Amino acid sequence: MPTFIVTGSYSATAARGMVDNPSNREKAARGIMEAAGGKLHSFYVTTGETDWMAITEFDDGADLIPALLVVSASGAVSNVKTVRAYTGAEFKAAQEKAGTIASSYKPPAK
Repeated sequence: MPTFIVTGSYSATAARGMVDNPSNREKAARGIMEAAGGKLHSFYVTTGETDWMAITEFDDGADLIPALLVVSASGAVSNVKTVRAYTGAEFKAAQEKAGTIASSYKPPAK
């Protein structure tokens, strides 16, 4: 199954809620990812441009979208971004395929 890395930021309202009533955000992330048919491999609170990162696995990226819509619609998070991650073996297979199709491409100029 493809791996997706999802990042986002908490809203001020969410931060207030976490201060007033601490909760396990990994448990919440796991629940929504599983409800959408995926798997949460890991969840981290992060520093820098985003506040959290989830490593997920879904059969198809389109299956992840409903989970992200629910989370975003809650108003608790913003700046949600998703990237597809590839294993070393998957990238090697892509390189090998590139080698077999390279002669099919004619650049506009040399």
